[in-house]
Amino acid sequence: MKRGEYREEEPLAGSPTERERGSGTVLAAGLALAVILLLAGVLGLGQASTAAAQAATAADLAALAAADAARGLSAGDPCSIAADIAQRYGAQISRCQVQGHNLDTVQVELTILSGLPWKAYGKARAGPPPDDVLPGRSARKAVVTDVN
Repeated sequence: MKRGEYREEEPLAGSPTERERGSGTVLAAGLALAVILLLAGVLGLGQASTAAAQAATAADLAALAAADAARGLSAGDPCSIAADIAQRYGAQISRCQVQGHNLDTVQVELTILSGLPWKAYGKARAGPPPDDVLPGRSARKAVVTDVN
């Protein structure tokens, strides 16, 4: 070796610098995987939320259309009309029930497929309010107690 030259020494096998070589790459790969999994979870929650909103909307519209048919405002069987409306929104009726004293209230339950492994469910009721609800008053009965 000539004077003024610098020679880099090879690290000893098993030395701390040799043992840690590549650890930054493993750490970066682990962090990248964690971020990808977190984003996949957030996207899954967003998709589940969207599917639930679609199911609720389809149930509301199906119940309203079926209630119109039950009241005689439109022609047809209420449950078949609800099934038709639900099908237009990509949902399937799982239960349709015509209720009420005058058979003018319809309750609909439906499912809608999402890109997730489970289905989204929607439930709605449409018709006139129950008999115990009067305009301007709450459905709950007031209890009056004497405080004296």
